[in-house]
Amino acid sequence: MTARLHRGGPPSLRPAPVDPAHVGIVHLGIGAFHRAHQAVVTEDAALATGEDRWGILGVTQRSATVRDQLRPQGGVYTVLTVGARGASARVVGSVTDVAWPAEETPRILAALAAPTTHVVTLTVTEKGYARRADGHLDTIAVRADLDLLAAEETREVADEDTGAATTAVGLLVRGLAARRRAGAAPLTVLSCDNLADNGRVLARLVHQAVDAALPGPAGDALRGWLATAVTFPCSMVDRIVPATTSAQRDEVEALLGARDEGVVVAEPFLQWVVEDRFAGPRPAWELGGATLTRDVAPYERAKLRLLNGAHSYLAYAGSLAGHATIADAVADPVLAAGARALQADALATLVAPDGVDLRAYAEALLDRFANPATGHATRQVAMDGTSKIPVRWGTTLGDLLAGRPGDAAAPGVVGALAAWAAFVVAEVRAGRPLDDPRGDELRTVVEGAPDDAAAARALVRLPGLLPGVVDPRLDEVADAVVGAITTRDEVGAR
Repeated sequence: MTARLHRGGPPSLRPAPVDPAHVGIVHLGIGAFHRAHQAVVTEDAALATGEDRWGILGVTQRSATVRDQLRPQGGVYTVLTVGARGASARVVGSVTDVAWPAEETPRILAALAAPTTHVVTLTVTEKGYARRADGHLDTIAVRADLDLLAAEETREVADEDTGAATTAVGLLVRGLAARRRAGAAPLTVLSCDNLADNGRVLARLVHQAVDAALPGPAGDALRGWLATAVTFPCSMVDRIVPATTSAQRDEVEALLGARDEGVVVAEPFLQWVVEDRFAGPRPAWELGGATLTRDVAPYERAKLRLLNGAHSYLAYAGSLAGHATIADAVADPVLAAGARALQADALATLVAPDGVDLRAYAEALLDRFANPATGHATRQVAMDGTSKIPVRWGTTLGDLLAGRPGDAAAPGVVGALAAWAAFVVAEVRAGRPLDDPRGDELRTVVEGAPDDAAAARALVRLPGLLPGVVDPRLDEVADAVVGAITTRDEVGAR
């Protein structure tokens, strides 16, 4: 029987020298993406500098699965990089352990408050930020954590005896409060999720959580400390990280001679752009391949509108056309044309960062999507549409319509919205569950409409879906979407 991968394995499988006892980073949302992205850059920075103090304590949000995979391995795991030239496997050791809030919230709060922790990073997906459609904190969703925060701040309950965190934002705010009470050093909180202006979005949510839990003078001490001791830089992340298959775990076992239950798969491309606005020490991420800049926004907008926007379009249109993966979808000439039309709309709204050719970047994205080894399932990418569409398509449409007051709606964005609306209608009519934070609302809209056209029109007009697009332009967009559904094969039932 093949031995399981572990930190103290043979020299050929040992990762960079990160001391498991030195946790400098707490990461919330340790799924496959973080392990194939920020954790790799962190390890490369350690290799470049020889520093061993930037070990990562990962926090898994949804279940204990990642903890149970990595804890027996001492936190180490394999990144299987797959590309046109084949596959290569690398053992990564920057993650020292993984904790699950349902059972280990006191330990996580202690780590967030520890003076050796200098950075908190997050990849909790768009819906993990517990925002309402208007962008404000959903205080109902985080109420249990807010109540615990109030109890912890007033010392009605000790941190070591407190209840389990149920939301990422709630856990973060409770950890920040615990750090203030402990008198620890300043802290950097770095969002790595696909949200426009993600650091500032997170900062607003944190302040709204404090105001909701500790109104008035009760929260003054925490608010004052946040203002002086915590920064929330923005960042942009880019790497395709599909779900790992059993066959890929077997492939890694054959390559390494060790069984790894925590394998993650990634494409060769990796980009990380970080706003250089830190409250204290940080890893030398720029030596690990990251770009440090004063302004992330141009990179962020380009990635959200060109990569993520096209990815979502191919997911919805591809699923409707019967394609199982994004690679299959982009190989369909009709869908590839739809993706290029969407990118053309986006390019008209973007200003390129210095030295970046956005048209070449857009075309290269379709080549990346066509890599069959990454195998992103269309239905996997199609989840959480109401969280993704506002920043991937809605901002493009809003900018276009603002600059073209007399023009019809942008054809690429209209085609994408048509694909999404047709997908939602088809899922509801087939009785399948909708994996979306507003899934119940979407189902109610479709079931209450007299026909599919009316359903599509109502879906496009959902509050918050297309920020910046107001009546009467919203009516024009809804009419154009209905017309696209009835006239274009790629978003119809073929």
